[in-house]
Amino acid sequence: MEFGTAGLRAAMGAGISHMNDLTIIQTTQGFCRYLEKNFSDLKKRGVVIGFDARAHLSSGGSSKRFARLAANTFISQGVPVYLFSDITPTPFVPYTVTHLKLCAGIMVTASHNPKQDNGYKVYWENGAQIISPHDKGISQAIEENQEPWPQAWDDKLIDSSLLLHDPYATVNKDYFKDIQKQCFHRNINKKTNLKFVHTSVHGVGHKFVQLAFKAFDLSPPFAVPEQKDPDPEFPTVKYPNPEEGKGVLTLSFALAEKDGAKIILANDPDADRLAVAEKQESGEWKVFSGNELGALLGWWIFTCWKNHNRDTSAIKDVYMLSSTVSSKILRAIALKEGFHFEETLTGFKWMGNRAKQLMDQGKAVLFAFEEAIGYMCCPAVLDKDGVSAAVITAEMASYLATRNLSLSQQLKAVYDEYGFHITKASYFICHDPKVIQQLFDNLRNFDGKNTYPKSCGRFKVSGIRDLTTGYDSSQPDQKAILPTSKSSQMITFTFANGGVATMRTSGTEPKIKYYSELCAPPGNSDVEQLKKELDELVNALEKHFFQPEKNNLQRKTE
Repeated sequence: MEFGTAGLRAAMGAGISHMNDLTIIQTTQGFCRYLEKNFSDLKKRGVVIGFDARAHLSSGGSSKRFARLAANTFISQGVPVYLFSDITPTPFVPYTVTHLKLCAGIMVTASHNPKQDNGYKVYWENGAQIISPHDKGISQAIEENQEPWPQAWDDKLIDSSLLLHDPYATVNKDYFKDIQKQCFHRNINKKTNLKFVHTSVHGVGHKFVQLAFKAFDLSPPFAVPEQKDPDPEFPTVKYPNPEEGKGVLTLSFALAEKDGAKIILANDPDADRLAVAEKQESGEWKVFSGNELGALLGWWIFTCWKNHNRDTSAIKDVYMLSSTVSSKILRAIALKEGFHFEETLTGFKWMGNRAKQLMDQGKAVLFAFEEAIGYMCCPAVLDKDGVSAAVITAEMASYLATRNLSLSQQLKAVYDEYGFHITKASYFICHDPKVIQQLFDNLRNFDGKNTYPKSCGRFKVSGIRDLTTGYDSSQPDQKAILPTSKSSQMITFTFANGGVATMRTSGTEPKIKYYSELCAPPGNSDVEQLKKELDELVNALEKHFFQPEKNNLQRKTE
């Protein structure tokens, strides 16, 4: 296993390429030494450790066991540890880092990965996930501290230590107080007749979303009984990932039909992401894409801000962020309304760190999102947070219901006002790194050495940005503005018809992903024509650039 900016993620089991007691001890020893080097007050401030409900019976590994071993490692070196006594959502760890002014945070989770996997996610003192060069520094420190320290395996030692603290009660109280700053329509919430279904997909989210609804004075959502309690086997779903579409929501649809609920809120197992579905007048269910929910939440959070800030000059310090592969709808809203929009590289580590920089300069970062159903709606958490996103979505839907509007109708209104942004994203599975490398090499040497494609089927390419090599044809010096990384593949094509498509590798899964978008100026309401054009562009992208048959790529299956 290699420690990167996403920490570690691998299957649980024996051996150095798996998540187990030994690799957790080694990783934590390295991380501890790296923190000692960077913080002279580490032994005063300490670290926070959280865990989800994952467990692997055959190897004896579990998130809780790994968290306790990590705590033991720090405590053996005199470092105070704030170890949650029970499962928590991932966003509680970055919240605790900043709230208690700690040096770092660790969350033991594999998020929405298959059941055999686990992971080790790291946050810096600013409350954001680590970015380079910390990953390299930690990785080197792990290499230098491979031999387990005395009593490294004996996690019972921590129970009698004065350095062990449990932040569970404090954080539960303060987090729900902090997110109430984003509650703007308490009276509507109290009276709404709108009903919601919530599923935590066998993960940690149930209790916390119930508490969030209570904090906003909303009636509790109906919980999907078969999925509300944590279960490391994830018995009712093939993949515990709400991003995978309707398959994960089958039980939610059934409960919603039974109880007359119009809206479904689904968290992934560590509750840092949120999927939303709404029953349409036709009786069909619409599952919103991450970009569509990003458009709705961006519109809503800005509208709430505007209604509560009569000082019109304050808008010059307002920011929203999204990742470069997400829809540019926030840019369109920002241009029309007069606030700032910035894009970052893919992943909340970049948005969290940039948000903190801006906040330190006195700016207000209202919202950040990525198309992979991740939303940062509350400045108290500098990472994606599916708990606050769920309750803010519920308040937005309750408010819209008083105007006789559904989420789908409001989404259309947003597009009518700011221009239609049609997006389509998917992926291919490929387990062979050589094939992936070859595929991207071919794109960089398409018509001879060092030449990118000039067209993709009938679609003319008008611009190329390659964030692996740092090339950007649209810049005067042909150098990309966003940071580049040789270790991951990412090429963005701009087309003459206004379309944009990005192809990239995943940092945590054996996937080659693509993201495409077609934007139209406000007033162009021929949505069906735009959708048809984007479908044709995506088909050409798959056929000419991915070449799935030739490269033996496996398609995403619904």
